[in-house]
Amino acid sequence: MQRRTVVAIAATVTAAGAAVAFTLPSMAGTNDSAGGASPQATGAVAPQLLDAMKRDLGLDASDATARIKRSAWASGVSAQLRSQTGDAYGGSWLAKDGTTLNIAITDPGLADVVKATGAVPKVVARSVAQLDQAKKALDATAVKSDQDLPGWYVDVAANKVVIQALKNDDDHAWELAEDAGLPKSAVDVVTVTSAPRTLAADVIGAQPYFVDLGGGQQARCSIGFAVEGGFATAGHCGAEGTPTIDFEGDAQGEVAASVFPGNADMGFVRTEADVPLQPFVDDFDGNALPVAGSTEAPVGAAVCRSGSTTGTRCGTILAKNQTVNYPEGAVTGLTRTDVCAEGGDSGGPWLSGDQAQGVTSGGSGDCTVGGETFFQPITEILETNNLTLLTTTAGGTGGGAAPAPTATATTEPPVEATEPPADNSNQGGHHRRGHRHHD
Repeated sequence: MQRRTVVAIAATVTAAGAAVAFTLPSMAGTNDSAGGASPQATGAVAPQLLDAMKRDLGLDASDATARIKRSAWASGVSAQLRSQTGDAYGGSWLAKDGTTLNIAITDPGLADVVKATGAVPKVVARSVAQLDQAKKALDATAVKSDQDLPGWYVDVAANKVVIQALKNDDDHAWELAEDAGLPKSAVDVVTVTSAPRTLAADVIGAQPYFVDLGGGQQARCSIGFAVEGGFATAGHCGAEGTPTIDFEGDAQGEVAASVFPGNADMGFVRTEADVPLQPFVDDFDGNALPVAGSTEAPVGAAVCRSGSTTGTRCGTILAKNQTVNYPEGAVTGLTRTDVCAEGGDSGGPWLSGDQAQGVTSGGSGDCTVGGETFFQPITEILETNNLTLLTTTAGGTGGGAAPAPTATATTEPPVEATEPPADNSNQGGHHRRGHRHHD
């Protein structure tokens, strides 16, 4: 039987014809398109992504294309300045206008270095290394009861770590910060309306592959991005050694690596030798969107994802290095976005233009009222498992490593910042009490 490309789906469990909700996201990339998707050219922004950005971000084609190009430029500038400013580097983010690149620095003497690249310097109190260390302190301090808090992350624009809390639970968040030894001046507590969850779904007909759980049960998942030898995926889509089956019922491969929960939500399925792998993403509208690399987009950049329930949706990267508390346990290092998602979108691929960003992990809300969705960065999956992303830039139908982010920035004229400077006030340390002990 001729195999077809399998792209983007989501996780469910089926047993004796019944669908059971299951916490498994999606997998990356591979076979020949089951939906007859037509490959799109590499280079220009795919028109399907432009349409989605118009719907979700209110951008016309020209503005959407300009924003994606600006994001690529910002990635290069950020890499360059991170190297040039060293320990004084405080992070980077695109302002709400999508064009102004802000670079935080702790040394005012480096302002001219930043300005020379076309970015806007922001003098802050804490370096990004200090912020990351503060976030690690929260991870290390948190105990089981702290999983009632939705999560915490580094906010480079505010130059603080942010702890999310549900309504009337702010005191809990501040108590965790105090137990971690963090000064109040370095912490914000933000109230959110709902807790995150992994995005599993009922069985729906959208290019699935299945994870064989034994006992007549199968978990249905989505594919993310093709890599040499198989595809990358979210870790909660099967334990190591679990066989996988394609949508035609044929043996497909085996889960070769899986991490969830813990320091990532990532996995890798090693496919059979006869499974063709393709460097495309299905937009669930008959098109195969090209994957040309994996240059990481900055905070504030536009980003789009594809999923079998809600199709292609777009929004903005809000934060990186977030700890998310799922019912199954905490996961660190995820990227937070304001893109909506629903059950069945779990594990699907994320793109910024034609650059792979990650695979869907979970979220809150839906595409009716809106919400937040988190993704596992693809670069960590590739690096941890020594995988090579298949890209259209290496021959059109697979093969070749994704290009590394450039450290040589093209100088752009400075644009006036549209956001207020970060709060650099130092209100003194918060008294640390003994750590709480919970059952």
